Amino acid sequence: MRRYDEVMFTEAVKALQEADGSADMYARSYGARTHALNADEVAFITSRTSFYMGTVSETGWPYIQHRGGPAGFLKVLDDHTLGFADYRGNKQHISEGNLAGDDRVSLFLMDYPRKARMKLQGRATFAKADDEPALAEQLAVEGQGRVERVVTIRIEAFDWNCPQFITPRFDAGEIAQLVAPEMDKLNARIAELEAENAALKGQG
Repeated sequence: MRRYDEVMFTEAVKALQEADGSADMYARSYGARTHALNADEVAFITSRTSFYMGTVSETGWPYIQHRGGPAGFLKVLDDHTLGFADYRGNKQHISEGNLAGDDRVSLFLMDYPRKARMKLQGRATFAKADDEPALAEQLAVEGQGRVERVVTIRIEAFDWNCPQFITPRFDAGEIAQLVAPEMDKLNARIAELEAENAALKGQG
């Protein structure tokens, strides 16, 4: 695993950091960030229900694609490799075509409720599911349909962003989990009132 600054800080970037006074801070903070994915990072990745994937076309245009699925659809195959199944889509094949010319990819993973974000740089490969049946079976998600392609990403570097300016957002499952204790109380109170009402009707 490489240092994130080695991969992402070009000479132009470093010149701007020098001018802004942040170069020394980043040199110190990135010095020890070369470890493979640990348990906390694996847990974060595999609990995502979506991520954004950036590629660059042969004409130099960047392209961002959203990928989504149930928690666990993005799998950690080992401490340097991610994978996910690719299903039938709109057949534009932009990401796949871009990666055929340049296998570098950037992933952006968000946890909106907890205001956390993770950036990963890597090299991605598309393969037909029929050519990689064992991997296709490993990456398949129940109820998502037939896997057409498999995507593997060899991580080169990753970094965590600060939570500043992340607006918390919650999906339906997260909201249900948050309100579950209050709903339990409400349902219990409704049951009590219905029982009392039934008892009063019986007395009448």
